[in-house]
Amino acid sequence: MKDHNSHSEPSQAEAHTQDTADTAGRCDLHTHTQASDGMQPPAENVRLGFEKGLAAIAITDHDTLSGVAEALEAGRQYGITVVPGVEISTRAGGKEIHVLGYYIDTEQELLLSRLEEQRNTRLGRNEAILKKLRGLGIAITLEQVVSGLGRELKPDESIGRPHIADELVRLGAAVDMRDAFDKYLAEGAAAYVSPPRITPEVACRWIREAGGAAVLAHPGIYGDDELVRSIVEQCDLDGIEVYHSDHGPAEHARYLSLAEEFGLLVTGGSDFHGARQGVVFHGEIGSVSVPAAVLAQLKAGIGKRLG
Repeated sequence: MKDHNSHSEPSQAEAHTQDTADTAGRCDLHTHTQASDGMQPPAENVRLGFEKGLAAIAITDHDTLSGVAEALEAGRQYGITVVPGVEISTRAGGKEIHVLGYYIDTEQELLLSRLEEQRNTRLGRNEAILKKLRGLGIAITLEQVVSGLGRELKPDESIGRPHIADELVRLGAAVDMRDAFDKYLAEGAAAYVSPPRITPEVACRWIREAGGAAVLAHPGIYGDDELVRSIVEQCDLDGIEVYHSDHGPAEHARYLSLAEEFGLLVTGGSDFHGARQGVVFHGEIGSVSVPAAVLAQLKAGIGKRLG
């Protein structure tokens, strides 16, 4: 359990922006790359962050750290801070819950082996999804999905539902990404599969044992604020992702209040994945950001624990 000592968070008025023309001194703390289900190489995310005038960008791929090294090198090239991160998949209350980890030790063997287990779980889930799709009369295989990437899949990279959705569109089984999820891949859809997952508490422990800060990702997506509150109460979190591309003013207000109640840091990010069929999911890099001072607050929290 966390202590409830209050941090000094940015005010709601300054905590996020949709104006990418005014991003100096700001950071986007949630982006994905080809290492998981993003569309671009890690260096390209960093370049875009630099072009948007961001001071910092986090690489937070699903259950893998394989994109971090390339991003760090690009950060040195462009003179922009790159925050090493990860987004860990968990399950609670019958829903998939994501926990972001920042400033983790990307070379810790224990964490790397744990994330490999997570990717193996995802691989099993993918095979189960594809089996369901074939049962629905759609001729689809994992080899097709990987081939659709147009590049070789690296050992620590993972296939996600968006990749399967791409193949469904190519096969004509769906009109676009949203249609593929609505028909087949979203929770409750025809080919949805929910594999066994670790709990958010375990993910927070992994992140802290790797020297990082744990943040609850996009709570508004879960559609269950009672569940969100219970996770906040039970987990050793450092922060809440109050600002996200899929949050509106009502979500901002609710989760800002929750963060203040529990003395948690306020973070935010675009959850950038790139464009599929011309549609950007969830938002452009820098479209949601927080003051770069949040990075110092995250580091201070880590330092306090380790000190």
